[in-house]
Amino acid sequence: MAKKSIEARQRKREAIVAKFAEKRAALKEAGDYAALDALPKNASPVRLRNRCQLTGRPRGYMRHFGVNRITFRDMALAGKIPGVTKASW
Repeated sequence: MAKKSIEARQRKREAIVAKFAEKRAALKEAGDYAALDALPKNASPVRLRNRCQLTGRPRGYMRHFGVNRITFRDMALAGKIPGVTKASW
């Protein structure tokens, strides 16, 4: 489990990115890089990090499922992910 402060920081960044998305796109289209630089740094979507929806772990993230590798394995073995089975040959 990630610390609550880290998860809160991530949610705050997501909100700021969503708030400034249209303004950033318009400034980039116009080529006004001075005004773009004046926006908050957390308004850039590059500063977001993919995190597991259940544990908040940032590493080993599987984009298709939205969870990390450890949580994915536990859920797959428990049969909680439809269509996923353990390989056997």
